[in-house]
Amino acid sequence: MDYMHSLDALVRARLKTWPQRPPGLERQDHRGAWLRARPTEEAGLGQPFLKLPGSDRMRTLPDGLWLHFGGGFAEPFVDIFAIEACSSLQNLLDKRSRFAPSTHSLLAVCPLPWLMASVLPGDPLPRWRATRVLHRAPTAPLVLPVRDLRVMYGLKSRQYRGFVESQVPHPHEYFVPMESLTAEHGDQDPALQALVSRAAVDANFLAVA
Repeated sequence: MDYMHSLDALVRARLKTWPQRPPGLERQDHRGAWLRARPTEEAGLGQPFLKLPGSDRMRTLPDGLWLHFGGGFAEPFVDIFAIEACSSLQNLLDKRSRFAPSTHSLLAVCPLPWLMASVLPGDPLPRWRATRVLHRAPTAPLVLPVRDLRVMYGLKSRQYRGFVESQVPHPHEYFVPMESLTAEHGDQDPALQALVSRAAVDANFLAVA
């Protein structure tokens, strides 16, 4: 259990150094704004999470979560890119089930303190302004429907090899060895960036108008 906790802590520490936009996702910027939702730089600050409508208990708290705010003021939504470090096959099965295709809507909840905090330490720009979907400073959490989701799973080397040999990912899933998530400056790895670039919504089109 201590090893699992230390691995999770290392992954989150590395992800905290990743940029506000998932590395490799160069597209979509002209139609919205990317923000890193989990983990945040601020200790003890409430972080965004995912949930089903009407549920106040069952929350999904990915190790890494990026929100792409779109739709403008009139009809805001988010696309999400999540990262989950899986220490065991059972852990993988549990986490995959939370992101399985479903007829239920998924909601992204952004707590008020997170919205009011700065995008970056020392930067006067608050997150709510950076989202480009709010006219004025919020007074309550922002809850938005999830339009599209992509998830990257990190697996230990042996489990990763076994998965590659015997499994087929769903279209919204991406898999990497755990070392890709725990490596220092892992977000600068060209191979990782190339994999993440496939998660762009625009990547499914021949050309973007």
